[in-house]
Amino acid sequence: MKPELLPSVAKDQLNLVLSFFSRVDAKASVVLAVDTAMAGYLAARLPSLKTMPLWQALIPLLAFASIGISFWNLYKGAFPNLVGGYLSLVYFREIAKRTEAKFIDDFSAQVETEYAKDVLGQVWRNSEILVEKFNHLKRAFIFMALAVVPWVISLALFAARTAP
Repeated sequence: MKPELLPSVAKDQLNLVLSFFSRVDAKASVVLAVDTAMAGYLAARLPSLKTMPLWQALIPLLAFASIGISFWNLYKGAFPNLVGGYLSLVYFREIAKRTEAKFIDDFSAQVETEYAKDVLGQVWRNSEILVEKFNHLKRAFIFMALAVVPWVISLALFAARTAP
């Protein structure tokens, strides 16, 4: 690759990686909505656990536990580990550690190859963060799906208890 093209190609690569964040976050919003609806609906229909045999009480508790694990993974995906990018002039956390004047001076003093390497470092770090977010989303989806069976069984049991 021609050295003069490196900064432009690096910025394109960063934009490509950043474009995937919104996709993961959109899917996480759907899982959050389903988890919330499932938990709320189940909680609204839940009779007193004291009136249920132990085996029947365990089924909704299993559903709640699975939904809870899904929620936890959504939380972890929403707030991934952002450590990294030390001394970067591209990474927002490192930029914020400088004064405005110091950032402007440091950024202006860069040569193109330093800038391109900094951007590529950001591409790499954002890719790591994206993998972490995706893995948490995947686990959240799996636990949401696992909650469906005990959730449906619980609702059927609750309906059978209240049927005349």
